[in-house]
Amino acid sequence: MRENRSQQLKLLERLLGYEFGDRDLLDRALTHRSYVNENQHLTCRDNERFEFLGDAVLQLCISDILVRQFPDHAEGQLSKLRASLVNEHPLAAVALDFRIGEFILLGKGEEASGGRMKHSILADAFEAVIAAIYLDGGYGEVFSFINGIFQPRIEEWEMAPIYRDYKSRLQELCQSRLKTIPQYELVAEYGPDHDKTFEIEVSAGSMFSEKGRGKNKKEAEQDAARAALETMEHATGRQS
Repeated sequence: MRENRSQQLKLLERLLGYEFGDRDLLDRALTHRSYVNENQHLTCRDNERFEFLGDAVLQLCISDILVRQFPDHAEGQLSKLRASLVNEHPLAAVALDFRIGEFILLGKGEEASGGRMKHSILADAFEAVIAAIYLDGGYGEVFSFINGIFQPRIEEWEMAPIYRDYKSRLQELCQSRLKTIPQYELVAEYGPDHDKTFEIEVSAGSMFSEKGRGKNKKEAEQDAARAALETMEHATGRQS
């Protein structure tokens, strides 16, 4: 590993609050496939296998935390809370907090297209870093790392619990108040195939029609449902 790269990774270690025994693991966690494709003369490997492992480790650690912290919660409640914590947007936000984008090795094309700020790349890199910590220090170290990051977010949720599954909440309200169910329709797609944004419209007859966006259709539907819930809440406030 080149000296300048080693110094970069030492800085990231300080930001993460974890010192690697094998810093090459961290280097691989931050190597995007676009960099490997453009530097095939090198022996480096991309972070996709680490991303796969890190996703599983993160799910396990969050599940472990939630089961301990909420002994009376049903499986469905735990699943919804876990999903709200480990989807692309919060993981990208955590990656930004640690400045992980600054340390990712990207190909020139991905760099030029703003890859360092793409939520998908940031979230994947953060999961890969989790895998690197797990491989370097074991479950105890990675659990401590993840708990330190997510415990404040869990406590915030515990103090002010809300519906993270906006689609389910919207359907419940529509059935109880409007005697109908919301309808979702894909109205637009933006961007290249590898980084699309979807726009979904949700409606319930003439009662409301709201749009939402996301990096996949499920995220766009949730965003549209969130906007529709706000519309219904405002309408209820005006009626009262």
